[in-house]
Amino acid sequence: MSEAFARLKRERHPMPEFVRQALEHQRLLEVYRARPGYQQNDYLGWINRGRLPETQQRRLEQMLDELTRGDVYMNMAWRPARRSGQAG
Repeated sequence: MSEAFARLKRERHPMPEFVRQALEHQRLLEVYRARPGYQQNDYLGWINRGRLPETQQRRLEQMLDELTRGDVYMNMAWRPARRSGQAG
């Protein structure tokens, strides 16, 4: 669990094994963990709330696509915050 995820004050959603496997298979686990804790938690809650396996799979695929792109979060434009000391 990332430090940002651990600091959340609201309900934390567990990561299903199929999500972990997909992140590892796509080599996106570190990209996922680099996202803010609220995003990690929102993605998991959103996927977990899908009642049908097909819905969960479709949501998982969207999350994987957004993590691959790097500039999208839940169909919205997103840019990671700059950390001090980064060039650019």
